[in-house]
Amino acid sequence: MAVGALVAATLWYIVAMPGSAYRGPLDFTADEKALATRLRTHVEALAAGERNVDLERAARYIEQQLGKTTAQAFRSAGRTVRNIEAGAGSVVVGAHYDSVPGCPGADDNASGVAVLIELARMALPARFVAFANEEMPYFETDEMGSQVWARDARRRGERISAMLSLEMLGYYRDAPGTQHYPPPLGWLYPERADFIAFVGDLGARRLVRRAIAAFRRHAKFPSEGVAAPAFIAGVTWSDHWSFRSQGYAAIMITDTAFNRYPHYHRPSDTPEKLDYLRMARVTLGLAALIKELANENR
Repeated sequence: MAVGALVAATLWYIVAMPGSAYRGPLDFTADEKALATRLRTHVEALAAGERNVDLERAARYIEQQLGKTTAQAFRSAGRTVRNIEAGAGSVVVGAHYDSVPGCPGADDNASGVAVLIELARMALPARFVAFANEEMPYFETDEMGSQVWARDARRRGERISAMLSLEMLGYYRDAPGTQHYPPPLGWLYPERADFIAFVGDLGARRLVRRAIAAFRRHAKFPSEGVAAPAFIAGVTWSDHWSFRSQGYAAIMITDTAFNRYPHYHRPSDTPEKLDYLRMARVTLGLAALIKELANENR
């Protein structure tokens, strides 16, 4: 009995989230349809070729779309790469703009960068950073762009109240059996790949809960959240890892990547696979969430 109660309490601590996941219809407005068109334009521009060894084409596109930016250049693998930043505030919203070799990276992670661009254009009270070098062989090394950025922020003593990593936001399916999970999470979450996920390690549980609560208040879109041990596959697999390693509150917002997307890290990760109307709805929900987090931390 005691063991069973402990297991139940542990699972509750990992999965219990405030608010309720939206389960109603998705009727898209004219503004959302226009936003979807812009998101697709960004994804198609970024996914016109792989973004691994040569990042400059993508970097220039991001700078052009964001307008006033600053760049943090650093040396990596014998070349100079750049993190690109716009905006101001204690909330940091980030997305990596590189891809794995041989992959155009439409969902991974042109989708995240496209949402980042549109959020930054809304003049929200946050910093928006497009990171280089998230993918292998740089992942979880000192040459990871977000690690360079977060380490420098910690060295300067910067106050960062929350970091949101936008990691693959474009793939959704309504059919049963389209969503998968690392064990034991499959017992606890929906089998349809129709939601956006808020993911953090146990140390980021408070931010996971604050973020999903705000999203659910404002967005008519399915959402799920988890604050799980870092050893569970995927929990730390994005740029939020860099900020957590520097002691900042940081989480990932994602369509769950390889847990639903059959084209993950493949040449077939191309723009026509994505659902831009749902991306638009998620983008507007994230805008409202960012405003709430920024107002909480003034």
